[in-house]
Amino acid sequence: MKMWIALLLAAFAASASAQSCSCDTMKWATCDGNPCQCTLLIGSNNKQALDCNKLIPKCYLMKAEMYRKLKGLDTRTIGGKPMETAFVDNDGIYDPECENNGKFKAKQCNNTEECWCVNSAGVRRTDKGDKSLKCEKLVETYFVRLQLTHKPVTTPVDAKNLKAAIADAIHKRYDNFNKDMVKNVEYDADSRMIVVDVEKPKGERKTDLTNMAYYMEKDVKVLPLFKDQEKFQPTIGNQKLEMDSILVYYVDEEAPTFTMKNLSGGIIAVIVVVVLAVVAGLLVLFFARKRSQRYNKAQQREMEAM
Repeated sequence: MKMWIALLLAAFAASASAQSCSCDTMKWATCDGNPCQCTLLIGSNNKQALDCNKLIPKCYLMKAEMYRKLKGLDTRTIGGKPMETAFVDNDGIYDPECENNGKFKAKQCNNTEECWCVNSAGVRRTDKGDKSLKCEKLVETYFVRLQLTHKPVTTPVDAKNLKAAIADAIHKRYDNFNKDMVKNVEYDADSRMIVVDVEKPKGERKTDLTNMAYYMEKDVKVLPLFKDQEKFQPTIGNQKLEMDSILVYYVDEEAPTFTMKNLSGGIIAVIVVVVLAVVAGLLVLFFARKRSQRYNKAQQREMEAM
């Protein structure tokens, strides 16, 4: 009898252990064992071990998303620059090369012959080139601007308490993120836009702003990466702000090195139109002055004859 009770208790303990073995920071993780071990499939038969006590590095997340997209698995549902050197991610996700610690490799090629250099967020910061392209180091992103808009609310938002509410929500949701790095929050009630500036000291390498920003992008744009599937919703008074859209600007410790040859067709068209308009204006001015000079000379000859 005692042996049966012992076996039942052991089975119950094993069952409880299996149920508690999960990864709160990554919904796609597979977890098992005692002690609990979690992995993420980032390629065919390629499992990456995870530390589920932290936000998962963005490089691993992008690889997992690309793999799931390739296999037809579920990945998603359908203020301006803070400074001149800030830029957004116009290339979207790709299949990145990661270092052993989860950092992006400075040079990315996406399994093609075309390569480019990225920052610590994995965002392209140079023109594209061939495989001979040199990327000497991974440049750190030390400042991100989160340009958010929230959905309509029933009660006007108290702008005075907004910064504290945003900082508190970021701290609680994203791995106890340091509130002091939320430097500035601006609010425009008419457009329902919230601009959040998050900055760390240059040279600081303990905090990864880009992981926090990537998790927040998924919270707002698509579906959360967290297991709990809650979203980023700061609380002002008794009211939760549900976000509608997000745009992330990245500022690196060194300015990016884009050149004119990689401007988009739309921007080039605008430049061409402006240049043509200026040239046309100069030509009109030139011929108008010439015509005026002829008129003045004709008047002078008439006066001499008289």
